Amino acid sequence: MDIIILIGYAAAIIIGVSLGLIGGGGSILTVPVLVYILDVDPVLATAYSLFVVGATSLVGAGNYMKQGKVDYKTALVFAIPSFIAVFLTRKFLVPWLPDPLFSLGDVAISKNIGIMVFFALIMLAASYSMIKDKKKVEVEGEGEVKFNIPLIAVEGSVVGVITGIVGAGGGFLIIPALVLLAKLPMKMAVGTSLLIIAAKSLIGFLGDLGNQTIDWQMLIIFTGLSVVGIFIGSALSKKINDKVLKKGFGWFVLIMGIYIITKELMAL
Repeated sequence: MDIIILIGYAAAIIIGVSLGLIGGGGSILTVPVLVYILDVDPVLATAYSLFVVGATSLVGAGNYMKQGKVDYKTALVFAIPSFIAVFLTRKFLVPWLPDPLFSLGDVAISKNIGIMVFFALIMLAASYSMIKDKKKVEVEGEGEVKFNIPLIAVEGSVVGVITGIVGAGGGFLIIPALVLLAKLPMKMAVGTSLLIIAAKSLIGFLGDLGNQTIDWQMLIIFTGLSVVGIFIGSALSKKINDKVLKKGFGWFVLIMGIYIITKELMAL
């Protein structure tokens, strides 16, 4: 087996570890790994990412469900508008996007470059959330559950559209929303986030089945390794300081986002 493919599969384990440790970040790694290491087309990579992150998150959510750390009512309020948004985005919006998206003088911005740059901008927003907002989220995340239903629903719709376009599970957006808007404790927010990510991502993937040719063998192997990673991450989460971990991951995501933007713009 080619060494590059082995590196890509090894990265799949790291993706699972990320989800197990912090309840998010899996798709931040999945799309770049698929595009830059395994040479998957960016649009197809976003579809694969939905399946990988969805299946892996489902396993992780199962662990939290056994511990009673999933708030089903909050998940439902957030998930319904998100489900609708992600399915419609994958089924209709993504195939509808023109290629090239637009032109700047003599430079044509292709659909693939547009998706990767948009994805990188989401990564920069995610890194800011992880690096800067952690203390605020944790302090306000204590206390009994209190709903702000309209805001939770709007957030769910926004995350659904983003998930549909870039194949990101959106844990970096879901967790702050659950903590700040639903007042969930951090651990409960992580478990609830994984359940929402799982359902939303897998439903989004269904919207791709008629639009994409899926390499099921590669996808199942990649997903299986990611599932192995989430068990490792869940075990490590009990031993690693959450503040240090999330901030460190935030800096990693920031660097990756800058790298993707630079690489894509230099290719023009």
